[in-house]
Amino acid sequence: MTACTDKEMALQALFDGELDPVAAASLEEHLRGCAGCRAALARLEAVREALNVEGLREVAPDRLRAKIVARTVGAPARKRFSLRDGAIGAIAAGVLAAVVAPQLAAPSLTTALVDGQVRSVQSGHLVDVETSDRHTVKPWFNGRVDFAPPVFDLKDRGYPLIGGRLDVIQRQNVAVLVFRRHLHTINLFIRPAGAAPLLKTSARQDGYALRGWRAGGLEFWAVSDIEAADLAAFEREFRTAARM
Repeated sequence: MTACTDKEMALQALFDGELDPVAAASLEEHLRGCAGCRAALARLEAVREALNVEGLREVAPDRLRAKIVARTVGAPARKRFSLRDGAIGAIAAGVLAAVVAPQLAAPSLTTALVDGQVRSVQSGHLVDVETSDRHTVKPWFNGRVDFAPPVFDLKDRGYPLIGGRLDVIQRQNVAVLVFRRHLHTINLFIRPAGAAPLLKTSARQDGYALRGWRAGGLEFWAVSDIEAADLAAFEREFRTAARM
């Protein structure tokens, strides 16, 4: 299964976090309907995962480290540099680039979530299904994601549901519930919980507050430009409604 020829460069740019929000939204819309491009993106992710293993991360021997330091510090005064030493340096640089570069290129979860929030507003793609009826929104996700996101309208608690949509966060399809708080938008991103624990459950970036939690085998991230305390209150209301 191959990617569309005209999307190959854009897929690499999306993987490296180099697309602007509008271009990323357009490509992610294409991904929802193109199995070949999704497979190509998955292969890129597989390469990263293969490189990001403990077995590849070895401490350099003391002799090699001493040589590198000596060559670096004494380079202006030294004129002799053997082919063998050059090969060692080239190999070390190549391995370092292969292991480190993919990690630097990948946006952090916080950045990816904030980008998703901004993208949804700027691209005009806030919802795929626009309704406050949870009995319409919940079944809409059937067949679109491989899990069942809990859906609630929190209008009586000050957070009315306005709909839902699909999104892609860190190359993974996620369900998004969209709520209003006065004139503000809250995106609640939902995906299966990973094996690694959450490193943090709250953050603030670029003027946006984030709240994360896990329950029922799922991971939830609420993102909005409302005050952090108000977003924390939204989390409590949602978890109360879901009995989490």
